[in-house]
Amino acid sequence: MINKVNKSVLIFCVFAFGFFISNLLRSITATLTPVLTSEFDLSAGNLGLLAGGYFLGFSLMQIPAGLLLDKYGPKKVVAYLLLIALVSTISFAFAKSFTGLLISRFFIGVGVAACLMGPLTGYRVWFEDKYQQRANSWMLMVASFGFVISTLPVQILLPIIGWRSIFLIISILILLSIILILIFAPSWNNNVQNQNIQSAESTGRLSDVWKNKFFISLIPLAFLNYGGVQAIQTLWAGPWMLNVAGYSPLESATGLFWINIIMLFAFMFWGYILPKFSSLGIDSMKIVKIGLPISYIVLFCIIIMGQKAGAMMFTLYILSSIVLSLTQPALALSFPQNLAGKSLTSLNVFIHSGTFFVQWGIGLLIDLSKNMGANIITSYKISLSIFLILCILSYIFFIFFNKNEN
Repeated sequence: MINKVNKSVLIFCVFAFGFFISNLLRSITATLTPVLTSEFDLSAGNLGLLAGGYFLGFSLMQIPAGLLLDKYGPKKVVAYLLLIALVSTISFAFAKSFTGLLISRFFIGVGVAACLMGPLTGYRVWFEDKYQQRANSWMLMVASFGFVISTLPVQILLPIIGWRSIFLIISILILLSIILILIFAPSWNNNVQNQNIQSAESTGRLSDVWKNKFFISLIPLAFLNYGGVQAIQTLWAGPWMLNVAGYSPLESATGLFWINIIMLFAFMFWGYILPKFSSLGIDSMKIVKIGLPISYIVLFCIIIMGQKAGAMMFTLYILSSIVLSLTQPALALSFPQNLAGKSLTSLNVFIHSGTFFVQWGIGLLIDLSKNMGANIITSYKISLSIFLILCILSYIFFIFFNKNEN
């Protein structure tokens, strides 16, 4: 374990910078919706597919990343994958067609696939167990900062330098992140790690994760609930504010800005109090079971309110879904250290493939409803209603599988 506070903070900051960039890239399409829709004549379905392309590449890379992380460690894996993100971000900046955008965004997702799971795998070895939830929550706080920068600051820069130049600037940040990781991240060569690798054949198989009852119970929750919240936060909250609530592009970007500012501080506070919950013997899965239905009530209110539901309601929805962040570290702590990478990335497969399918699916449902004669507001409400029903079913599945747990 790492005992020196300064070294721990430095390691956290180095990996947090890379994760910040990955989330800036993840959510920037929500702000760029008007300009990309206009320049490339995108339908709602194509917009969802483009935004979700990141998550498709991200999710497909999770299992390979997990295997590589347990063997080679975060330093090498995160840095080398970011090279793919660097090239892909530059490619996105010069894309001339929807196909070029989609392919580039897919490989951006591949390149940043280990930006969270990499450091969380490392934290599982480097930091004490009681700080796992805090480290996870504060990484998600960093994610919210990436979301914040992707909103109003990007909207302000758009008319000044254009969206292509913004992506070139991001590529420079990726290069800087690679350099910092290679210089400051710890090598993966201590005795605990070597022992874990040597024992992987008997206790570190991927099948050990995928056959685990707790892991199975989390699959629908990760795919629909967690993936869906990300789909709304990183894309569909913006178009809802534009097309349903009647916001201007600047007002929508401002709304997204404040949503993510609030989430940033929420994750900061969340990370601070979680170790206190643990010390009081409050199980994290109890918090999930009790807290998650609140998000369903808020989403139902958004659907009913329609045009009156703006940034504030989406803030409440995403804020009430914060309990989902407990699932990842809880899963990692339920396995031995040599399965940390495999367990985290296995769950991430479903979280981010879920984000892809929910982002795309909501867009397809909106287009389908419009083609069947519904107006734009009704089309959005139908798509979110179907999403809400699926979320509730996934929660019931989770409760059923864990009904005998305290």
